[in-house]
Amino acid sequence: MTGFSFSRLSLLWKILLSTSVAITVLFAITGWLVQNNALTTTSRSLEDEVQASFQAYRSLLQSRARRLASVSLILSTMSDVRRAFGTRDPRTIGDTAGELWSKVSEEDALFLVTDPNGKLIASLGGGPESGAWHELAVVQQASKLLQEQKQASGFMLKDGQLYQVAVTPVYVQSGSEPALLDVLVAGFKVDHLVAQDLKESTGGSEFIFLSEGRVIASTLNSRATSQLARAIAAGAGRRDERISDGVVEYAPLRTPLQDIEGRTIGELWIFRSFENARQRLEALRRSIILLGLLAVLAGLGLTYLLARKIMRPVEKLDRAAAEVARQNYDYRVAVDSHDELGRLADTFNNMCSSIQSARRELIRQERISTIGRLSSSIVHDLRNPLAAIYGGAEIMVDSNIAPPQLKRLAGNIYRASRRIQELLQDLVNVGRGKTEGAEVCRLREVADAACDSLAPTAEVQGVIIRLDIPDSIELPLERARVERVFINLVANALEAMPKGGEIRIDAAVESDAVIMQVADTGPGISPEIREHLFQPFVSSGKKNGLGLGLALSRQTILDHGGDMWAESEPGCGARFCFRLPLSRTAASAGRTVATPVGRS
Repeated sequence: MTGFSFSRLSLLWKILLSTSVAITVLFAITGWLVQNNALTTTSRSLEDEVQASFQAYRSLLQSRARRLASVSLILSTMSDVRRAFGTRDPRTIGDTAGELWSKVSEEDALFLVTDPNGKLIASLGGGPESGAWHELAVVQQASKLLQEQKQASGFMLKDGQLYQVAVTPVYVQSGSEPALLDVLVAGFKVDHLVAQDLKESTGGSEFIFLSEGRVIASTLNSRATSQLARAIAAGAGRRDERISDGVVEYAPLRTPLQDIEGRTIGELWIFRSFENARQRLEALRRSIILLGLLAVLAGLGLTYLLARKIMRPVEKLDRAAAEVARQNYDYRVAVDSHDELGRLADTFNNMCSSIQSARRELIRQERISTIGRLSSSIVHDLRNPLAAIYGGAEIMVDSNIAPPQLKRLAGNIYRASRRIQELLQDLVNVGRGKTEGAEVCRLREVADAACDSLAPTAEVQGVIIRLDIPDSIELPLERARVERVFINLVANALEAMPKGGEIRIDAAVESDAVIMQVADTGPGISPEIREHLFQPFVSSGKKNGLGLGLALSRQTILDHGGDMWAESEPGCGARFCFRLPLSRTAASAGRTVATPVGRS
């Protein structure tokens, strides 16, 4: 099984695949950029929301602190309240200030009256019953500000609870200078209700109040609260942009809770959940993927339609090129546009017209050349027999010769004229595809006859002809044509060895055929013509003739159901081999079955 190859795909599929990859990569990069930008924007938005929640928290707590401070300041300036405070009697203070406090304060507010040293005198508005409240350290902490007749505010940790308090001094005129009579401590407890009010006022932010490593108040459930408390204790949220409770991620913001002296006694953590943002990002991601798929499909569909429109003239050109490859030069491509493809189609049509014209001209010239070569070859082949006839007739006319010599000259003239007749008949038969009837002949006799006709020439050139064909070899042949094959092969060998040499003709029976070889000791066959040796008009180094002999000889062997080939190495002579079948059946079959042109 062969592997996938991009080059094997059609041009249409190459365009579709390239476009799909480009669109997919483009939308993947675009989706990543959009998602990354959305995530960055969401993170910044959450940070802004956390900051807004912090500002809302500050505004809310400061508003409550200012309200408590204002109420305390009003009470501290009322003469009746001052006189009641001067009695140091809890009942008198409660009767005088309690009714006013209940009207202007909130239900969960804390209102305490202490002496300048912080000892509890009276408690209004749901004061604590614990003994730890009998002395308030917060008064001592604010003593410096109280001496300056200023209010002080901050957070206070008492009995494990966190309070936001405002400390207000109550002065009376004593002599020339006012004297600190009592101290009003007003505030409210920071609990889950306060945290829930903060959450509602900030649009859903989560709050956790921590002090001394304990959770004072939280808007989250117990599991999330404990997880976040442990994460905070481990240092998370102080250096990270996100913190998780194991299920939900939050954007955190930390602010310290300070007492009246400015010391940190706790922390407030504000959290903004990433859950809504995550859901929006998931929805955005799904939308991007869906839009990307739709865009890819739409792009592929549009690309397919456009590519089909573009490929249609290319397919026409491809079909036209195939027709030209089949030598159909009359085929033309319809020109439907004026773009590059239209100009290419027009150029292709012009090329076909040029090829057609050039081919007609080449055929015309080839016909003329073939006629000239054929005429020259016929003249060449007829020259020797005609010379014999002319010479013999001239002797007979001009001389008185003895009857035996006359008979010999008449025999030469007869044989020469018969040779001309056979040559002309061979040309006619080759041209018309006709053959003579075959007769069973002894192969040695046919080869002897051919060698005898060329013996005088061989003797003059000093060439020895050795014949090694068993007398027992008999096979069906067209005698005259096969004799002409031997004549052509031996004549070519003689022409290649003008200064002497040796020609060896032998034959051997192999299976149901006879293999014959005609070898010489000449220079061999030129490599330039070896592949085209049996084509008409191919010759090399010959003084006479234009190369029809081997073509006709091979055709004769093919007509007998055999084959002919040449073997040669430069400088080692040439060897022509041909095979002839022994039976008539094989010979008849060979005339209808195509055989190779040659062998190596």
